[in-house]
Amino acid sequence: MEHPIARTIFPSLQTDLPVLLFNNLDWSWPQEDIDQCLLLSDMMAEALQVTGHQLLRARLEDDNIASLLSRYDPAEVIVFNWCEEVPGIPRSSWMVAQELERQGFTYTGADYPALVLSQDKRQIQQRLKDAGISTPEWKIYYSESEIDWEIFPAIVKPAFEHYSLGISRESVVLNLCELINRVNYVIEKHQQPVIVEEFIDGREFHVGVVGNDMLQMLPPAEIDFSVFPDIHDRLCTYEANFVPSSLAYQNSFAKLPIHFTADELSRLEKAVLGAYRATNCRDYARMDVRVRDSVFYILDVNHNADLSPDNSLIKAAEMIGYPYGYFGSLLVNLAAERHPIFGNGSH
Repeated sequence: MEHPIARTIFPSLQTDLPVLLFNNLDWSWPQEDIDQCLLLSDMMAEALQVTGHQLLRARLEDDNIASLLSRYDPAEVIVFNWCEEVPGIPRSSWMVAQELERQGFTYTGADYPALVLSQDKRQIQQRLKDAGISTPEWKIYYSESEIDWEIFPAIVKPAFEHYSLGISRESVVLNLCELINRVNYVIEKHQQPVIVEEFIDGREFHVGVVGNDMLQMLPPAEIDFSVFPDIHDRLCTYEANFVPSSLAYQNSFAKLPIHFTADELSRLEKAVLGAYRATNCRDYARMDVRVRDSVFYILDVNHNADLSPDNSLIKAAEMIGYPYGYFGSLLVNLAAERHPIFGNGSH
């Protein structure tokens, strides 16, 4: 049976566009992470080439972005930007985009200002609130002395981190004493303010969106926490995302497909597309969503979402007829619309 979200809004793709696949690698990483990075970049390169694209590759291994990019002509390529950070500089994906723009390259994914915005959960939450999009109640704290929080359970997050960094089962707090302890721990450990949010103890979904003027929501994937009776384990922690040996990783997995009524699907789509536009996403993104009492709450906006072939976003795209290479090509084509030669030069 065809999925209720069908591939309808994107025309046939130009699959021979020249692509510069640009990713980062830090040789100080554990060998397992280095091997995984090399494998994934090879898989994306092969997928784009099989689809028909002329492919060049560049790998950022130090902080000299300008020198590396100067070897290529912005008029002759579209950059597939798969850089998550400058090696050795945390939270630096925006620096890559900034240099790409400075040198005149057209590239896939969020632009420099949007990536800067994405680093600050305070601004993201405020953008969503201003757009009338449901989010958990939240406050930001810079020290213990400011704490006036009254809603429990709550979750304590570093204000400037992504990929669940700084989030563990201890992040869920049930009373004021636990909250104060966790706030102090995060401020000391991560040297940044904290966001305290109402913890929505409901079903969680990862929902991809693709497009610019026209947007398409991809099929939602549910993160199944059903094996965890303890509320502290019903969240996507750093371990659940990145530590295969952990119980959290082994027992938290994305389920596809998920059945929704037409009304539920419509309300979910309104929330995620609204969040996409409100936070200036471009080409693609992934929203983390929870539902409680029939209300869909946006937990996070991932402007630079993982594009690994086993990721829920990619699995969702495959479900509606976007194989891996085709989906990569779709992102290239969306970027090409902004290219002065391959597109119409508009944004």
